[in-house]
Parts: sequence; C-alpha cells; structure tokens
Amino acid sequence: MEPDTLQLIEVLEKTVSPDQNDQKQASTFLDQAAATNLLGFIKTLSDILRHGGNSHVARMAAGLQLKNQLTAKDQTVKVQYQQRWIAFPEDIRNYIKKNVVGALGTETNRPSSAAQCVAYIAVAELPQQQWPDLISTLVSNVVNATSEMQKEATLEAIGYICSEIDSDVLVSQSNDILTAIVSGIRVAEQSNHVRLAATRALLNSLEFTKANFDHPAERNYIMECICEATQSTDTAIKVTALECLVKIMSLYYQHMEPYMGPALFPITLEAMKSDNDAVALQGIEFWSNVSDEEVDLAIEDTEAQEAGRPPSRVSCHYAKGALHYIVPILLQKLTKQEELDDEDDWNPTKAAGVCLMLLASCCEDEIVPHVLPFIKDNIKSDNWRLRDASLMAFGSILGGLDNPTLKPLVEQAMPTLIELMYDSSVTVRDTAAWTFGRICEIIPEAAINEAFLKPLLESLINGLKAEPRVAANVCWAFSGLAEAAYEAAACEIAGGDDTNPETYCLSQYFEFIVQRLLEVTDRPDGAQHNLRPAAYEALMEMIKNSPRDCYVTVQKTTMVILERLQQVLQMESHISSHSDRSQFNDLQSLLCGTLQSVLRKVTPEDAPQISDAVMTALLTMFNSNKSGGVQEDAIMAVSTLVEVLGEGFLKYMDAFKPYLYLGLKNHQEYQVCGTAVGLTGDIFRALKLKALPYCDEIMALLLENLGEPTVHRNVKPQILSVFGDMALSIGGEFKKYLEVVLATLAQASQAQVDRTDFDMIDYLNELREGVLDAYTGIIQGLKGDASNPSPDVNLLERHIPFIVQFITAVAQDADHSDGTIAVAAGIVGDLCSTFGPPMLPLLELPAIQEMLAQGRRSRISRTKTLATWATKEMKKLKVLNQPTAPAAS
Repeated sequence: MEPDTLQLIEVLEKTVSPDQNDQKQASTFLDQAAATNLLGFIKTLSDILRHGGNSHVARMAAGLQLKNQLTAKDQTVKVQYQQRWIAFPEDIRNYIKKNVVGALGTETNRPSSAAQCVAYIAVAELPQQQWPDLISTLVSNVVNATSEMQKEATLEAIGYICSEIDSDVLVSQSNDILTAIVSGIRVAEQSNHVRLAATRALLNSLEFTKANFDHPAERNYIMECICEATQSTDTAIKVTALECLVKIMSLYYQHMEPYMGPALFPITLEAMKSDNDAVALQGIEFWSNVSDEEVDLAIEDTEAQEAGRPPSRVSCHYAKGALHYIVPILLQKLTKQEELDDEDDWNPTKAAGVCLMLLASCCEDEIVPHVLPFIKDNIKSDNWRLRDASLMAFGSILGGLDNPTLKPLVEQAMPTLIELMYDSSVTVRDTAAWTFGRICEIIPEAAINEAFLKPLLESLINGLKAEPRVAANVCWAFSGLAEAAYEAAACEIAGGDDTNPETYCLSQYFEFIVQRLLEVTDRPDGAQHNLRPAAYEALMEMIKNSPRDCYVTVQKTTMVILERLQQVLQMESHISSHSDRSQFNDLQSLLCGTLQSVLRKVTPEDAPQISDAVMTALLTMFNSNKSGGVQEDAIMAVSTLVEVLGEGFLKYMDAFKPYLYLGLKNHQEYQVCGTAVGLTGDIFRALKLKALPYCDEIMALLLENLGEPTVHRNVKPQILSVFGDMALSIGGEFKKYLEVVLATLAQASQAQVDRTDFDMIDYLNELREGVLDAYTGIIQGLKGDASNPSPDVNLLERHIPFIVQFITAVAQDADHSDGTIAVAAGIVGDLCSTFGPPMLPLLELPAIQEMLAQGRRSRISRTKTLATWATKEMKKLKVLNQPTAPAAS
C-alpha cells in the first residue's frame, strides 16, 4: 500500500478519536488534502472504502469524506459539487464508481457508506444520461446477491437514489427498480435488515411508479407486499410500510377502492390503536391524508359543477364511512397527553387533534354526533386529562361545521369555556385559550356577543399573566377578537368594510388591553413558547383594527414603540453572543412590524410630526449593516412611511437611496430584493414626477436584475410591474427608457414553462401579469391626462400589434389566471380609449371576446369591473365606426 494511503488511513481513524486535538488535526489534514489534490484525494478515499482489509472505522470515515465531496446540505453548493463531479476526467470517475459499487455489501457497519456514495454520484450523472448501466447493476446485485449485506446495502443505495433524484429521471426504469425492491420486501425474505431497506426504497420510489399502479396486476402485487410488511413484528418495517400506505393514499387515491375494505381499513385501524407511538402516528396520518384528499375532491367537484363538466376524479367518501370507527380511537388518544409536553414533540395526541380537524373539514356536520357525547360527558370531569381532551375535541371540530350547527354549540359552551380559563391544570387553561383563539377566528360573532364579552375579556386578561404557553394562546385570541370587533362595527356603517368606524365593542377596554399586551412583550420569559412575537402580533392587530375613538391610545403606542426602537438600537454595541444577536434581530423585526401597524393608523396631519424620528431609527438600523429578515422588515416599514407621507417622503430620499440600492442589489436574499423592488414601486407612486432625479440609477439596477441569473425568479415579475409604476409617475419623461423597456417586455412575454409543474404555471401567470402591468402603466403614463393629453403615446403605435398578439396568447391559454384576465382586459380598454377606431379590427378577435366574457363572469370584482369597462369601450368604437346615414334631401 502506498505511504500516502497509509497516512490517510491513519488520519481517517483519528476522526473518531476521543482526543479533541486528534480530531482537530485530522480535520485540518483532510481539508488540506482536498484543497491540494482533490482528484487524488477522492480516488484514494474510494480505494480505502473498497478494500475490506482496512478497519471498519477507516472505511466508514473514507465513505463519509467521499460523500462530503459529492454533496452538501446547501442547495447551491450541492449543484456546484454535482457540476464539478461531471467535469472530472471520465477515467477517474469510472475508477471511483467501480470502487464504490464494488464496496456494496463488503462493509460491516450499518447504514452502508458505499450506498450513499453510489447514490450521490448517481444523482449527478443519471440526469445527464450518464452511468446507463447503474440501475441494471444494482438490480442484479439484489436479485443475485451473494450475501445479506450486499442485498441490504444495494437496496439502501436504490432508496437513497429514489429519495434524492427528480422522479422523472427514473420513470423509464421503474419496472427494474420495483423488481429489486419487491424481491427484498416479500415475506419470504429471511433478513429483517433487507426487508427494511427494501421497504424504505419502496417508500422513496412511489412517485415514479405511476405506470405500475395504473396496471391492476402490478398494483395488486405491490399492495399485497406492502400490506404483508405492515404485519411484520419488526417495528421499523411495520412503520415504514404504514408510511407507504399513507403516501399511496395521496398519490393513488383513485385506485384504492378494492383494497380499502379488506385491507387498508383494518390495518390502519389496528395501527391507530397501537401503544407504540410510531405505529399509531402512521395509522392516524393515513386518515388525515384520506380527509385531506377528500376535501380536495369536494372542491374539484364543486368547480366541475360550476363549469358544467364532470369532475376528473370522484370521492369515495371513505372518511364519512369510517367516522363511527375512527373518532372513538382519536378521542381516546386525546386523553393520553402529558402535563409537561414538549411543544416540538409530535405525538399521537397532537396528531389525533389534527386528524379531528381534517375530518371535520371533510365530513362537516356529520362529525358532531360522534364527538358531542364525549365532550358533554368529560368537559367537567375531575380528571384533567378528560377535561383537556374534550376541550381539544371541541376546538378541533369547529372549523368544519356550518353556522346553523356551530353557533348554538359555541354559545351554549361559552360559560363553561370561560370557567376553564381559570382551571387548576395549566394544560387545560392552555387548551381553553387555544379554543378561544379558534372561536375568534371561525365564529367571531360568538366571542363579541354582549352576553359573554366582559367575562371573556376578564378571563383573557387574567390569562396574559399565566404561563408562557397559555399567554401565547391568549394573545392569538386577542388578535382574532380585535379583527372580529372591528369588522362587525365596520359592517354596520353604510360605507362598508373600508370605512373606519367611530367606535366598537372593545373601545372602553382598548387602552387597558394594549397596556397589558405591552407588558407581555417585556416579560422576562417572553422567549418561551413564542410568547413575545405572539404579544406583538396581538398588539399589531389591536392597532390595525382600532376605531376612531381609540386614536389617542394609538398615538401613545406609537411613541412607546419609537422609544423602544431607540433603546434596542443602543443595545447593539453590547451584543456578545450569537444567541443575543438572534434575539436582537427578532426584537427589531417585531418593532418594525408594530411600527407599520401604528403608522397606517396615524392621520395625515400627525404623520409628518413623527416621521423624522421614525426615519432616523430606520436609517440607524440600515446603517448597522445587518442583512436578512431585519433588513426586510425595515424596508417594509419604510414602505408604510412612504404610503403615509406621499410626496412628503421626498425629504428623506437622498439619505435613504443608498440603502434602497443595496436592497435592490441583494441577490442572495431574494425576499429582501423583492421587498426593495416593491418599495421602489411605492416610491414612484408617491413621489410622481419628483422621483425623476433617481430614475436613471433605479432603471439601471432593475434592468441589471432582470438580466442576472442569480436573481430569484419571483422577483422578476415585480420588476416588470415597477416599469409601469415608473411610466405612470414620470409620464412623457419615460420616453428615454421606452425602447429598452419594450424590448425587455417583448422578451419576457415569450417565456415558456413546464406545463406539468403547477408552480411554474403560477410563475408564468405572475410574469405575464407583470408584463401587462408594465404595458398598462406605459400607455397611461405616455398619454397624459384628459386635461393635458400628450402626443408621446403615439410612440407606441408600431408596438400595438405585438401587444395585441400577447393579449391574444394570454386569452388563449387555458391556464391563465383571474389576475392576468383583469390586467389584459384593462389594456384592451386602454387601447380603445387611447387609439380609437383603428383598434377595432385588431381587437375584435374571438379569443379576446371570450376572455372579456369570462372576465365579466368573474367572482372577483376587479376583474369583472375591468372586463365590463373594456367591453363598453369596444362598443363605443363600434358606434363611432358605423357610417352615418345621409341627410334627408
């Protein structure tokens, strides 16, 4: 063996040394070896992994180091490593591949390190149509295995590949992969290790086995193997097989009818009853998935009926049929909670609550008779677990019930629920507070009912002083209560929802509640159970939903928040640890969010009086050079200030612009970049022509972002909309940018996406909406207003055929969104009103007429209004186009 190899083995063995210095030296050596001669390093690692004579520690460490050169947790780094691997010389890649495949089954440790290395090379190569014989080699390894370890390690490799790779890549080889998996999953397989590896591989392969599930004989065999595996005495196999059933129910619901009665129902019912949490969780998850799927099918059915067509899939109503059997088990699970339960631990009690919610959404009022007797029998039980379970059951089913059933239920329960807010058990008080949060969200009129409001508020105020978990749920209840009270008061005013009411049912308690919430934000235990963010969230909702007679309190709160922001900014120099930095950033974000709420409520007269202090604080925050969420929240606070001040924001523009430009250049954190783009649009809308001095720099940055591949795709539609805002604001001055922007819009309008990917269809609609927004702003900006029309709009004449062609393409696209129809209809109207009769022959196309008709039928008022207006504008042109009758002689 080469001296270098021997040295590397020695170093690899030190990576698990109990001596920290040994570990550190080994880590430094390995980093240097990778940096000095990467190809030689990974080649030697593959040799050490391959040869059985090396210690299992050295081989395992070699596999880990090799894997770390092939993949990474960070998606960007992972892609870079895959590209780097493909760029390596083919002979070296083949040498390493031969080693890692040859190592499968020769290791003594579990899980196999070689299996991971095979998988991460496969993930890089298979999408590039390389390593064509890999799958057949692995299948042969399983079917003709010479040892249990070889079969197990190879199935592990197949499982890793299936979980990591895009399922489309493996569709053509699904038969071969299933052959290998099924040979390992059968009851005849003696080794539980092999069965487990095969079951995990099956779980990871279900996405690309659609063709096999469409074929009854193959589907029957797969289902038989999985159902048999659910009966294994090995818990890990049983749980993984149940996970397969959960996933199959989501992927292949329409094929499950023959299996439900004889197999799936009894298997999952038995699993739900299990005392083993891992088994019970999968049984519960199965029925949660059934409910989820059937809710979706009900929505599809409604949409199909409205469109006058049969639905593509129909519901078998398994959940309704199973209520009688499932609900008692779920209620029993609710009684198994622990008093000091860790909120992050997922257990059958929490899963049962979620499953009840989903069943209620799916089965609606039909669930009530199965749950109500349990609630009535146990809500006043001496046993806190039974009181808590009945409360949880009550809160869980609220979301699915119709108002006629729900209202009397809640009103009847209110006195008892208020009483339970003072329960001796912290768990019961926590669930009671959560239930009020649900009531305020789902049936708010019950919470603001005059008969219960005062005792309810007293119980909630008392709850704010309770343990963090209870207080956090009370804060959530206050958020819902504020919104409910405000909406009820607003609806009583003739002007509708947009009118700020004079007073509401919380007015007399408003200042006291706000004061108590401010106290909660200062609690020393505010970091527990998300209490501080919940209190600030409630504070924001209280202020956002405040009527006129609470304005004095809003003013006072504004000053408190500004004061706190100043105090927090002064703390910056005292931060020493990562934990302190994280809490500091969170607090800044919360204060920025609260500042937005109060600013939106400040009157136009008061806004300039506090704007200097607000802007000074925000500029200090930007200046501290902190990236990420805080910067995003601070940008959003500036956006609110722009909204409030309008043209008055101009005085801050020179001081703020360097930070705006930094935000626009922040390509790494796309949320920050997107927020900065949104703020840019706000600034143009507010400053109008006064934004002109900043246009050149902003335009350059926006165009640069559109051409930059590292800018996240979600930001690009927003940029296109901003072009419209800019044109609308500066009018004729936009001429200098016209040609470059129109060329950019033309290019964006040609975008095509993968039509099988719903996310990409959504993105295409957003992009098209951005293009249409830009055209709208440009047309309206260049034509001037009625009192001062501008000839500049004629510069667009030669581009009109292309714009109309684009509108037609949008109209003909079956996947167009309501938003795209609205903006496209708006442009049709703009073209008619701006360019007159010559537009008729261009726009009188069946596709555009059908789009306008669809828009007029829309349930969204904006779309309906714009489509109706565009139709009227076209009719006007038709009237103008009609030849006038000759005068009578």
